[in-house]
Amino acid sequence: MYVLSPIRSLLYSPLPKPYPLKPPRCSDCAPLFMKAKCNHNLVNSVIKFHQLGIDPSIPTHGSIHNPKRVPHRYTSNTSLKAGVLSSNNDTPTTPRCVVLDIEGTTTPISFVTDVLFPYARDNVRMHLEATYDSDDTKEDIKLLRSQVQDDLQNGVIGAVPIPSDDAEKEEVISALVANVEGMIKADRKITSLKQLQGHIWHTGFKKNELEGVVYDDVPQALERWHASGVKVYIYSSGSRLAQRLLFGYTNYGDLRKYLCGFFDTTIGNKKETKSYIEISESLGVDELSDVLFVTDVYQEAVAAKIAGLEVMISVRPGNGPLPENHGFMLIKSFTEIPF
Repeated sequence: MYVLSPIRSLLYSPLPKPYPLKPPRCSDCAPLFMKAKCNHNLVNSVIKFHQLGIDPSIPTHGSIHNPKRVPHRYTSNTSLKAGVLSSNNDTPTTPRCVVLDIEGTTTPISFVTDVLFPYARDNVRMHLEATYDSDDTKEDIKLLRSQVQDDLQNGVIGAVPIPSDDAEKEEVISALVANVEGMIKADRKITSLKQLQGHIWHTGFKKNELEGVVYDDVPQALERWHASGVKVYIYSSGSRLAQRLLFGYTNYGDLRKYLCGFFDTTIGNKKETKSYIEISESLGVDELSDVLFVTDVYQEAVAAKIAGLEVMISVRPGNGPLPENHGFMLIKSFTEIPF
């Protein structure tokens, strides 16, 4: 009798039913791919499977089978007339919810890197000086101080100690500015930075110094989905405040009327499977495949796919390269999303 290796045994063991959904714990997350957060090597293995065109989330039973290839609905040359394929690959269905990334998906990456980030960097000192005693800024400083303390313990380059609240205001602000500038330069996806940036951008949008930018195909798609009853949500590393500002003050006007909610890194890292399980659970869908996630980041696509969501990758000018044999459906415009 042929005996499966431990890895193959895990790979082809049945996956658990997606509901009831509860955040997995490290002590009892027995299925291989629910341990992604616990073991980064397993995540890397999953990414490798996708590069090879293998879908490790599809269980096989009985005698030894050849590794199954990625379902047709995820291939880059998929062409559908309506809807997205259901799990049996034969009946087009429309997802109940669409979750959208922002950078490289609804909005050019260049707008974020060339407009929003510089605005926050150039105005951080002015913002802190003007709002130093406000509740929002006090909370921002508290989060930044905690983050910087962790950075110093972990030897993060550029981290500068932030004096206590008893120190002179200017001394505290100078340390905050130094840390924030370093975080922005490193493009760190951390809540403390994103929350402060959101408050700085709030001032910019209110003063008409900033205007959100979305691709030309985005407003029509949002309107179409809204009219057809598909609920649309945003999931971005930017704070929920920043997300609402971007879509509330766009070059096409206020688009928030088409959006049902916003998720940020407070629900979890975008490259972790657990985050997408948390989101799907909060949306109250019957099946995780009722949710379509659109992103430009391959690692995010893999994490969402492992969670059980339908996934498409956005290919826009300026977006980063994708690995060969990535196994996902590609779209260059929301007009290509078949529903």
